[in-house]
Amino acid sequence: MRFLIDNALSPAVAQALNEVGHDATHVRDYGLQTARDEEVFSRAVEENRVIVSADTDFGTLLALRGVCKPSLILYRRQTGYLPEKQVELLLENLERIQNSLEKGAVVVFEQERIRIRPLPIQYENDRTD
Repeated sequence: MRFLIDNALSPAVAQALNEVGHDATHVRDYGLQTARDEEVFSRAVEENRVIVSADTDFGTLLALRGVCKPSLILYRRQTGYLPEKQVELLLENLERIQNSLEKGAVVVFEQERIRIRPLPIQYENDRTD
């Protein structure tokens, strides 16, 4: 798979994914470490990459745009901050989530579970109560 690792995660995540045969790049490789989320989002779409991040703003962007790509893997705080643990969690579950990511999905890794939400996200901006 093709991954774009956001600045919220270590470049070591991209390196480890490359070592096992994936095409992974970190935003620093493009000089985008201080870029706005919209720029990272656009790069992922342009290169057909799955964004891997701990930044929940990407989910908001997906909801607001109502698009099916790029897919997003989101690490919640409970999953820890060690890059090797993040890579391990992704690789252990990649077979299970790969089809969803290819179709368009947000995959959230939490401490005790994995949530998969297909894209596009239905954003309910004009709800009436």
